[in-house]
Parts: sequence; structure tokens; C-alpha cells
Amino acid sequence: MMRKSKTEEKDKVNSASAKDKPHEEIAEKELPESSPVEEAPAAGAGTAQGIDADNAYAELNDRYLRLYSDFDNYRKRTLKEKIEHSKYASGDIIIKLLPVLDDFERAIRACDVASDAGQAVKDGMVLIFNKFLSILNQQGLEQMRTAGETFDTDFHEAVTRIPAPTPELQGKIVDEVEKGYLLNGKVIRYARVVVGS
Repeated sequence: MMRKSKTEEKDKVNSASAKDKPHEEIAEKELPESSPVEEAPAAGAGTAQGIDADNAYAELNDRYLRLYSDFDNYRKRTLKEKIEHSKYASGDIIIKLLPVLDDFERAIRACDVASDAGQAVKDGMVLIFNKFLSILNQQGLEQMRTAGETFDTDFHEAVTRIPAPTPELQGKIVDEVEKGYLLNGKVIRYARVVVGS
């Protein structure tokens, strides 16, 4: 009983003093003692949230940098394609005009063979041929050099092989059947040649 009376007395004293004290002190007594322990995990949770935010920021930043570099590569690639397209845009027309150029050369050679053709006609054809060729050269067309060159499959197409007239011409071009042309350094027609073996 003694124990009961002591706890009863404490309760009475606490309730009597609670009326005299401000609410702040009462709130301190009523709070459980474990409240500071609960704050520690809350602080730990804040750092965990901070780490998650840092990871999210790093991931978003990485995605942004990758997208930026992809776009930059796309921009450079399309710019390069536009330049190449404009550089070779006239290629189709020039390829269609090459047979005309070949016909002019044949006509000039035929005038050399025929003795009855007038020199004025030949000079006129040479003049037209040179003017036509210079216009095509301004557009980036250039003739391949083949006579005496080493046979190269990147530029030449072998029509036939014949025994080389001299040992120096083995593996080299002996004759040219059809001229080859480059447009801005790119092969648009392979030279058709005869190779010495």
C-alpha cells in the first residue's frame, strides 16, 4: 500500500503543479522520452533523400549530355550530307553527257583520218569540244590518266589482257578503249583499258 500512496501523491502533486505551470512544461513531461531517438532516423532519411536527389540529378545530367552530343553529331552529319549532295548533284547530268564527249573525240579522230574533210570543219569541232570540256571541268569533271599507268581496279576496268610489247609494260595499261572520269575526286566512270601481261 505504501507504494500506491507514493504514486498517488506524485500524481496529485503533478496535477496541482500542472495548473500553476505554463503549457510548455507540461508538453515536455507528456512527450515520451523516445522522441529524440525518432529524430535521428528522420535526419538519416533526409540524407538518404539527398543521396537519391543527387543520383537523380546525375542521371538527368548524363541523359542531357548524351542527348546534346547525339544532336550535335546529327547536325554535323546532315551538314556533311548536304555539302556532299550539292557537290555531286550535277553528277547524273554529267554522266549522261559523257557519251557526247566521246562522240566529239571520235569525230575529231575521224577528221584526221579522212583527207577530204575540210580543215575548217575539224577546227570548229575541236573548238566546240574544248569549250564543252572546259565547262564540264568547271563543274568538277576530270579525265583519268591511263596510258602507261599501273592497272588499278579502283579506277580501271580491264577489257582484255594482251602480251606486253615491252617488259616495262607488264601489269600496266597498254591501250585505252574508253576514257574514265572523276567528278570532284570520285569515280563516275571507270576507264576501260587493255592491260599488258
